[in-house]
Amino acid sequence: MEYELLRDVTGQLKMRMSMGHEAVGHWFNEEVKQDLALLAEIEQAAASLKGSERQWQRVGHEYTLWMDDQEVIIRANQLNFDGDQLEEGMHYYDEESLAFCGVEDFLRVITAWREFVVQYGGGRQ
Repeated sequence: MEYELLRDVTGQLKMRMSMGHEAVGHWFNEEVKQDLALLAEIEQAAASLKGSERQWQRVGHEYTLWMDDQEVIIRANQLNFDGDQLEEGMHYYDEESLAFCGVEDFLRVITAWREFVVQYGGGRQ
């Protein structure tokens, strides 16, 4: 899972993820932004799930994060519609709306984002 951390022309912090993981970047950009308390909540949830069969989720405004002790799934909330709602011949493009990754990889990305926010954005605790 490759990513790039950058500031756009307006000074906003952004994450750009490799193909197949774009939804992870969108989740950081749309749901987390500079909210370090949210990152701590997710790290705490990951620690509580370790070695268990439980699951945890956090529904955000645009994206939902789902996690168990091994995998993280980030899904755009707009994917909640049935495929039957699309007109014939139309296909919903969801490559940027759904991503899967391992918990350990995801926690490494959280650490990198936190460091980036602290260094360049003064994230709120």
